[in-house]
Amino acid sequence: MNTLITAAAPLWRERLRTLAPGFLIAAMVAAAASFLSEHYGAPVMLFALLLGIALNFLAAEGQCKPGIEFTARTVLRAGVALLGLRITLAQIAALGWKPVALVVVVVCVTILLSVLAARLLGFNKLFGLLTGGATAICGASAALALAASLPAHPQKEKATLFTVIGVSALSTLAMILYPMICRLFELTPLQAGVFLGGTIHDVAQVVGAGYSMSRETGDAATVVKLMRVAMLVPVILCAALVARAQGAGAGAGGVRPPLLPGFAVAFFVLACVNSTGWIPPAVQQLGNDLSRWSLVIAISALGMKTQLKELASVGLKPVLLMVGETAFLAALVMVLLRWGM
Repeated sequence: MNTLITAAAPLWRERLRTLAPGFLIAAMVAAAASFLSEHYGAPVMLFALLLGIALNFLAAEGQCKPGIEFTARTVLRAGVALLGLRITLAQIAALGWKPVALVVVVVCVTILLSVLAARLLGFNKLFGLLTGGATAICGASAALALAASLPAHPQKEKATLFTVIGVSALSTLAMILYPMICRLFELTPLQAGVFLGGTIHDVAQVVGAGYSMSRETGDAATVVKLMRVAMLVPVILCAALVARAQGAGAGAGGVRPPLLPGFAVAFFVLACVNSTGWIPPAVQQLGNDLSRWSLVIAISALGMKTQLKELASVGLKPVLLMVGETAFLAALVMVLLRWGM
């Protein structure tokens, strides 16, 4: 045992040395965003995003890149998981059955429409499934998970890369614009949370948009968003059935991502434990503070990773497809909110 620990120590030191520059830059941006937010009254997530975008060149290459990638992925997921300490099963039950029904309807309808639109634009229907799944479920994570389940294709890697870039850029834009839409339509905090959680693609931007409005909105948006994440399981199973029906494999390497992301599982576990009342208030507060800082730091790193200019190299029709899917999703959720909630 001692031999294994001794052998692993240099590897951990090297890993820490590799990740530290990017993480520290993101943490400095988060600290600057917090300072600006306190002095000018604007949302800290928005400041973190804009400052991160201004430092975009750091994520392209160099010593900071590994740490920025780690922060935007792992630190983000840790922050979202810790949000479970702010949520109880009573809050989830208080939302009622309507948000659950809304999530199922919007995910299914958006994906089906995306497949049809892709065919009308001359693309393979699986490209529509890929972009529609990413739009309807959980952004880049869904795109990567679905890509691993779809049949091999010469354009598969390029389609996956475009989808990841496109959904990330649109989600960043939605994080800024959708809270304005909520205020324009005078949505209640609960309605705003359902709208944000039901429309924005990536978890980080949902959290950023929701908590920039209010705690109640942020809590509702997070719960609704994780309902969408849970829809990844049946959608991937359907994608796997499509691949089997076409007699194709599930992608190179033979390694699939987990059907349900670990951070979503951790969120629900912490929410269940938090619902028992066993967690002391001091521990809850510590978890909330760690979650807040993790998310602000992760948003800073996501801003650094945003590559809007790369969208120009893929042509107009794929961009129109993803923009149309995003606009349709927002309109559908707004209509269902007006009719059903």
